[in-house]
Amino acid sequence: RSPFTFIKLFKTLSTCLLFGLAVFFCVSMEALVDYLSCAERKNVLFIIADDLRTTLGCYKDSLVKSPNIDQLASKSHVFLNAHAQQAVCAPSRTSLLTSRRPDTTRVYDFNTYWRVHSGNYTTIPQYFKSNGYFTMSVGKVFHPGIASNHTDDYPYSWSIPAYHPASFRFEKMKMCKGDDGRLHANLLCAVNVTEQPGGTLPDMESTDEAISLLKSQAEEGNPFFLAVGFHKPHIPFRIPQEYLSLYPIDKMTLAPDPIVPKLLPPVAYNPWTDVRKRDDVKQLNISFPYGPIPKDFQLGIRQHYYAAVSYMDAQVGRLLSALDRLNLSRDTLVVLTSDHGWSLGEHGEWAKYSNFEVATRVPLIFYVPGVTTHHHHHPENASTFPFIDVFKYKDCSFQNKKESQNMVELVDVFPTVTTLIGLKGLKVCPVVSFKVQELLCTDGRNRAHTILHKEKRVNEEAISFSQYPRPSDLPQENSDLPDLKDIKVMGYSLRSWDYRFTLWLGFNPNTFQVNVTDVHAGELYMLAEDPNEDNNVYKLISENLMTKMANVTNTASLQMQMRQQLLYITAGIKKRRIDG
Repeated sequence: RSPFTFIKLFKTLSTCLLFGLAVFFCVSMEALVDYLSCAERKNVLFIIADDLRTTLGCYKDSLVKSPNIDQLASKSHVFLNAHAQQAVCAPSRTSLLTSRRPDTTRVYDFNTYWRVHSGNYTTIPQYFKSNGYFTMSVGKVFHPGIASNHTDDYPYSWSIPAYHPASFRFEKMKMCKGDDGRLHANLLCAVNVTEQPGGTLPDMESTDEAISLLKSQAEEGNPFFLAVGFHKPHIPFRIPQEYLSLYPIDKMTLAPDPIVPKLLPPVAYNPWTDVRKRDDVKQLNISFPYGPIPKDFQLGIRQHYYAAVSYMDAQVGRLLSALDRLNLSRDTLVVLTSDHGWSLGEHGEWAKYSNFEVATRVPLIFYVPGVTTHHHHHPENASTFPFIDVFKYKDCSFQNKKESQNMVELVDVFPTVTTLIGLKGLKVCPVVSFKVQELLCTDGRNRAHTILHKEKRVNEEAISFSQYPRPSDLPQENSDLPDLKDIKVMGYSLRSWDYRFTLWLGFNPNTFQVNVTDVHAGELYMLAEDPNEDNNVYKLISENLMTKMANVTNTASLQMQMRQQLLYITAGIKKRRIDG
């Protein structure tokens, strides 16, 4: 062997040993032995779905059939309360991949590239690439177009140009056969795949390409970072028609709260304009902005969304089973998440574009070989992720063995995955990090300790922080996705264990400044008694809050100021309840 080989081996073993010492008191001896058995650095398989809310069996949804993701979760650490920082694609993905909040990236729409408009911030794949990893992107990882410089941030983030499935160009075309026998650009678009161009669909193509890349990397033997972005369950629901049979329409139900809440501020409502643009929805002639959609069509949307989740789950299963066949599952850390959720009729809303729980909450799953599962308990040839055919499995259930209930955020992913791999950790960004131009730091928190430990208790003061822009106080055509120049109001939302607290504040798109004394509206939901966020009790605290907010300064981050206000307000509410 060449001297380089021995030097590389020495460095690898040294890295493993140092990481092992660092976590010695954080994990069981059993997990430590597994982790220190690595002969090379772990690979990373990063899976991100589009518009996937926590409609998964491992998140206690009893209707959905998601056996492959549930199987992954059973051998992973599952964060039950993870939230996106803005519930729309480009801002959320940029935030996740840079570990910076939207107010730092200044990406609120689809027409902003962070490296040009805010700072030349390092991304997760870029950091791995700079540490000797071969980095690859398949499907929708970064939001395509201006938001990633029309290159998916290549060559900064990727060792080779990003792959996009050829069949995706048909996604918004007239591909859905209607009752009239003609093709339409419908929302509900279950198809016979053999009749589609190329006899395939985008996520099928992406899975094929990802498996091909895994095969080539298995042969090379070098550490890799492979990101795979699935397009579903994003609309249109162009999915294989057989998946609808998993969810008979007569078994589907409406959302538990399908009516727009009486005390919901108009600025908080999203009028789901992208849904309205589809041909089959246009035919319904629904009034703007509040609708509602006819009940039978609501059931159809929910049926198709669930079917799209099961279809996407099958692609995840194909991908994970390939890890087994290539003997990579014991050497590859897997992260599965989504860019944001999607409303399925809750509050009379559809799509994302809001600060509600159904829009911000996402799955977040970490599979860490040797930590979340112990391979020496299984035979050498045992399969970690055998593919599960959703049409053949008989209600096989999986149990999450490792869970966390505390609030976490997608900005936490970057520092967490780098620590779990053993790379140098990220320092915390300054409070207003775009002014300091720190190219490598995090607005999130490192959750590796939580994965390596068992969560001891619920931290009622832990928060997640999300935001959403609006062009006006009233719903209008561009309310869901305003361009930067049109943003007049920014809704900042804190989610704690007991409460969701949202303030809609005046925002200047030219200076990127928020006026904390210009409160357009507010929301406060007591989740213990109102888990669906239907009863806004902001009026109980609004006068006192205005006095407190007038004293807010720029010396601390807005989220910390709001957190202090929330703690003060809720302490008063709890005291009144005790006294009363």
